[in-house]
Amino acid sequence: QDPATRMKMEKNQEKRVYMLVLTGGPCGGKTTGQARLSTFFENLGWKVFRVPEAASILLSGGVKFSELTRDEALQFQENLVRTMLQLENTYYELAKGHIKKENSRGCLIICDRGIMDAGAYILKEDWEKLLTANAWNTVELRDNRYNQIIHMVSAANGAEDFYSVEGHNCRSEDVGLARELDYKAAAAWVGHPYFDVIDNSTDFETKIKRMISSVCQKVGIDTGDRLLTTSKKLKFHVLGPLPPDSAFPPFQDFDVEHHYLQSTSGRVQARLRKRGQKGHWSYIHTIRRPHPNGQYVEVKTQMTARDYNNLLNQADDAHFKIIKTRRCFLVNNQYFQLDIYKEPCHTRCLGLMLLETYTSLEGKAPEDCLPKFLNISKEVTGDPNYSMFNLSLREEWDRTQKFCRSLHGKKNMNDMCSANSRANEDACNECQHQGK
Repeated sequence: QDPATRMKMEKNQEKRVYMLVLTGGPCGGKTTGQARLSTFFENLGWKVFRVPEAASILLSGGVKFSELTRDEALQFQENLVRTMLQLENTYYELAKGHIKKENSRGCLIICDRGIMDAGAYILKEDWEKLLTANAWNTVELRDNRYNQIIHMVSAANGAEDFYSVEGHNCRSEDVGLARELDYKAAAAWVGHPYFDVIDNSTDFETKIKRMISSVCQKVGIDTGDRLLTTSKKLKFHVLGPLPPDSAFPPFQDFDVEHHYLQSTSGRVQARLRKRGQKGHWSYIHTIRRPHPNGQYVEVKTQMTARDYNNLLNQADDAHFKIIKTRRCFLVNNQYFQLDIYKEPCHTRCLGLMLLETYTSLEGKAPEDCLPKFLNISKEVTGDPNYSMFNLSLREEWDRTQKFCRSLHGKKNMNDMCSANSRANEDACNECQHQGK
């Protein structure tokens, strides 16, 4: 095939609707996984729709499943399935319309649980009765409806120390029940041709990367080495001026705003991120807290514009709002994000550009893969002068006690800062996350 024909075929392959079910047991990482997966595909230029969990919507209205009779439970599950079908169909029709637009790429639909999950919580004979009454069949509901199923194994099965029901209004399961529900949820999807189970054999960050990598492999996206378990984040300082757009490979630009929030505990970080294109926004709320074993547990949650605006009232006045243009692009199968800081900001951020990537390459090999069209001055990975927490501080660095000199989590929090003040320790906890 000639290059033009091949490029046309590749473009047509990208213009597809890919429907994914993200399911799993309690405290398996679905919420964070959905947020991370959405961001990853949006950075590639895909449109992402997120179908909300229908069961949570209905249960949050006062329904207590344990109080229902067998007949009531069956009726509830039937209405639940109908609700799920309508929600999914609505997003699917939107997705089909989107990919017909000029210059659009693929569209990913992430379903927070799928139809078969509804059958995991009632008796098998009741589920079969429900299917017969509605002329539904398992092949259509399970195999033909979804492109891929990802099951995120509950922390209750293999990562018990991290299992928690804190912050979940509809969740009260102990470890034993969580394991049972996890097994039932997985068993409901056995038989789907593309069913991936993401267990707890690695730490949580690697678990999320394995999940994203699994989706990319099925979709046919070459992620290079940025999702390997040995990948690490690298950050580079880029000198201006910014090259013309024509110097870049195909890219996606996003408007990004970050707000650090006030925290009642120096050991817990809360922040908001607003990210969008052409006036359409997504909102992420991140909570990051240390765990006794030395790791950090981080939960990213998609939120509504209303909730985002309400939380803005808790913004920390010690920090500027960070405003960036984030340019995402691929060079030689290596994924890059170029953050271009915008005004209003502290003078230290004027004209600042930082390039980030993930790689498993060692030594000088990563530098050989950097974009040649950018004027990269130096690597600044781990340099506190380039952490977003420090860059956003309103006070001058030589006057504030909040400047954080360590960007690496440690079990002994007193070892993290150059100063012994509690304020400085709090700042270090806050800046563990470097601007993502």
